[in-house]
Amino acid sequence: MTQQKCPDPATTPTSDYQDADSFQVKAQEHAFTFYPRGSDRFEALLDQVAKAQRSLAIFYYMFQHDEAGIQVRDALVDAASRGVDVHLIIDAFGSDAPDHFFDPIVKAGGRFDVFSAKWNVRYLIRNHQKFVIADNARVLTGGNNVSEQYFGPPAEKSWCDLGVAIEGQVVEQFTNWFHVLRDWTQSEGSQLRRMRRMVKQWDSGDGPVRLLVGGPLVRKSHWAWQFKSDLVGAKSLDTVSAYFSPPRSMRRAMAKVARRGRMRMVTAGKSDIDATIDVARLLYRKLLKAGARIFEFQPCMLHMKLLIVDNVSYFGSANLDKRSVRINVELMVRVEDGELADRLREFVSHLEGASTLVTPEWYAKEASWFNRLRWQIGYWLTLADYRVARALNN
Repeated sequence: MTQQKCPDPATTPTSDYQDADSFQVKAQEHAFTFYPRGSDRFEALLDQVAKAQRSLAIFYYMFQHDEAGIQVRDALVDAASRGVDVHLIIDAFGSDAPDHFFDPIVKAGGRFDVFSAKWNVRYLIRNHQKFVIADNARVLTGGNNVSEQYFGPPAEKSWCDLGVAIEGQVVEQFTNWFHVLRDWTQSEGSQLRRMRRMVKQWDSGDGPVRLLVGGPLVRKSHWAWQFKSDLVGAKSLDTVSAYFSPPRSMRRAMAKVARRGRMRMVTAGKSDIDATIDVARLLYRKLLKAGARIFEFQPCMLHMKLLIVDNVSYFGSANLDKRSVRINVELMVRVEDGELADRLREFVSHLEGASTLVTPEWYAKEASWFNRLRWQIGYWLTLADYRVARALNN
């Protein structure tokens, strides 16, 4: 695929861009360590596995048969060999590693399962989550999968992403959620009603740090419903999202924040799927009119998922698109803490510095009838994917 033309690229220095350093924030009796740099994320993942003494519960949407995948698999084999209870689940749609690639884990005493293992309606649901739980005490989550492209520097065209290590009470929620996913994965048949029910009945509690989840067509009791609730009356919104095509109701709520106060979006200037940039640009117009400041990230492909509403922060696996909102199985950690929100806004400013500002003037010039038609076609294609899945799931 050809790369999208970005607005005024000469005005944005990207050749010397470096990922931000890791940083830690202690908030609400939790410790959060953020890993913007790919090599740090990989080291944290291997360290999580190496230090496990009793158990490792792992789920990844994408687990590739490449150098990174081999290293992580072998680390899991080592953990199982020393008596750690290792249980790995991957999503069949996202992963290219064949099942036999994971045989060494099973031979060492670990367990391996595949989400959406059979060809039926169940296969249309993608379990997009990524997390590792060690000893039911530490969790590593975020947007990155197990693949070389998530662990290299921007200069090597790796993905810009964010990993988060967490210690605190919310880890217990991750453990409980993994048990729910494990039971569903090992069940027979499509089990779509059961999935919708398990997401609807998920209890994230009411504390300042919560694990929110999402699933097919669930309107309430999931991360997107809570996010929209937080937007009501909010005066500040910052978003970093690889794909931007949220439902109309969410876009309207975001535009209201821009009118009341301030809104900043960092979206992808480069992508593995060109149509996603077209779709995002189709939806910029009303947000720009409302006063939102929109930036397209230039150094490399963007895969991050980060939302900050006033003093509430969200990070995890979900993009701001219809699949993440209404179809995919997702997770987002929600934290109410002003210090954390401020620190994450500083991090968004780091990304803004390597992004191009989408001005109303540029947009008016770029939104020719031909480009609008191309953008609209991209939107229809993504909408068709969503509607097919929704029709079959009903």
